Amino acid sequence: MSMQEKLIETYLIDGVKFPFCKGCGHTHSVRYLDKALTLLQRHPSKVNLVSDIGCIGLVDALFSDIHTVHTTHGRSTAFATGIELADSILYDSDLKTIVILGDGGATIGLLHIVQAALLNVDITVIVCNNYLYGMTGGQHSSFTPFEMVTTTTPSGSIVPPMDVCKVAESCEGGFIARVLATDKNLHEILAQAIEYPGFAMVEILEMCPEYGLKYGGVDGKKLKEIVDRENKELGVLVHRKDREEFSSLYKKSIDKNSFDAILKKSDKTIQQEFTSSLEKEIGVVIAGTAGERVQLSSYILLQAAIGSGLHATQKNDNPVTQGSGFSLSEVIISPRDIYYTGIEIPQYVVITSADGLREITANGLLSGCSDETFLLVDSSLHLENVKGKIVHVPLRQTFGPDRAAVGGIGIFIWASGIIPRESFEREIKIKFPKEAEKIIGSVYQLTNQIIFSENA
Repeated sequence: MSMQEKLIETYLIDGVKFPFCKGCGHTHSVRYLDKALTLLQRHPSKVNLVSDIGCIGLVDALFSDIHTVHTTHGRSTAFATGIELADSILYDSDLKTIVILGDGGATIGLLHIVQAALLNVDITVIVCNNYLYGMTGGQHSSFTPFEMVTTTTPSGSIVPPMDVCKVAESCEGGFIARVLATDKNLHEILAQAIEYPGFAMVEILEMCPEYGLKYGGVDGKKLKEIVDRENKELGVLVHRKDREEFSSLYKKSIDKNSFDAILKKSDKTIQQEFTSSLEKEIGVVIAGTAGERVQLSSYILLQAAIGSGLHATQKNDNPVTQGSGFSLSEVIISPRDIYYTGIEIPQYVVITSADGLREITANGLLSGCSDETFLLVDSSLHLENVKGKIVHVPLRQTFGPDRAAVGGIGIFIWASGIIPRESFEREIKIKFPKEAEKIIGSVYQLTNQIIFSENA
């Protein structure tokens, strides 16, 4: 009997031990989420749980077989929206994506919830609301009830709480519910939300035994009193049937031929056409000035490597200003899988400007060079006390400032021989069709000069 044919009794790991404090509402919420999934009997491969920072973020390790994605604080809904759109528009639309976050993640990422509701994208957002920031010390949140005592509101909160359900409703959210973590029908409401074809949100009101109970006196009984005092309803608040899910609308907004053309155009799959003789992993650092196509040049290197049957990663850095200051790119190339994208000892370094030199000096990359490191440096720059073999080349003078990094990468490829020249030439002809022959010719000329001077 296959996994699909078996009755799934739980989606939790065997012998699960909940990491939350004794009496924490998160334990109830997770148990009821599991009960909702068992009620629906979805195949684990068709369930994706996206978690946020906070105590509730520990949920990832509690589930077995389903997909889990752990994100940065407040961004879980945005990640989930992207995952769902990719699945529904580009694939079979059979993945159910569920977001689980606390009141901290919900308020920090409120606009993501707003946009997901406006789109009516098919995700379920579970907001575990214990009225405060439990992970960081019991501070008040935007959901803290009026007059509730927290570590940062010792005399009681003087700010009225935000109603996240009303926010979602005002953004045309299709399914909205509010329940207590101890409600016996919580799993049924969660199941309805998960199955709803569009944006769904369930606010689960919980207690935090460490801070909510200790400072605010919020126990199970007090939760209901807070709901009544704030005139909030419990249960399913909104269940609309008049909105169509976003991906369905999107597909209808363009005709089939246009849609196929968009998919074809967006397909960036790199096909292997060449073969490399590289036998070990190497790290290449390209440092220059922002706006001078440093990161494009490293992307060309990455594409040429993958097109030659290698694995490659690219990591970029530049100031917030984007168009001024330094631009830095680190590319790792390997004949095997790459599990760490940082470069501690670069094998090859290309430096095209003073901005780039200052940055890799300041961040320690330059001091990490070994005696075997090959450094290709613009002729205008001077390096002191740097290990490795340094070769000065008139990159900026020959290729111009905005082609210096591209030329440097070309020289590196031709001189090292780790990637077939044809792979680089193909990428140059795609990216710079009008200048390709000039760039390739200059790379050839400078590479021969370097080899000739070495032999001499």
